[in-house]
Amino acid sequence: MRYITGGIALGAALVLGTLATTTQATAAPTQPTRTAGLYAPTELVLTVGKGESRATSTVQRAVTLSCRPTATGTHPDPKAACAQLRTVSGDLTKVTGVVTDRMCTKEWNPIVVTADGVYEGRRVSYTYTFSNACTMTDGKGQVFEF
Repeated sequence: MRYITGGIALGAALVLGTLATTTQATAAPTQPTRTAGLYAPTELVLTVGKGESRATSTVQRAVTLSCRPTATGTHPDPKAACAQLRTVSGDLTKVTGVVTDRMCTKEWNPIVVTADGVYEGRRVSYTYTFSNACTMTDGKGQVFEF
């Protein structure tokens, strides 16, 4: 009798163990499917503000820009902005670092532009301070044209 009772206990333990494993397998959350396609995301928030730095500036305008799979967002010309970003491989210093022969006054009335978000899967946090509106007009490119 003793052996039969031990066999029944062992069988019951195996059945309960199998049920517990099956319950855990069905209770596990399903992984979300990737629907964005083959391209890494490009989602940016762009701002223009008055002030000397990101921390002290007052934001005057802000837009969103999404470049993959199509150019969209609240930016007035997302196609041109995305094209410029592709041309410079997402390097925003090449967007704001444009030097022209335009004559501007030397007044200090700083304007700060920022870009935060993701460009082709890489985290972006960029700030550039123009000395005044004249220098910004030449150096902002299509990305900060809003």
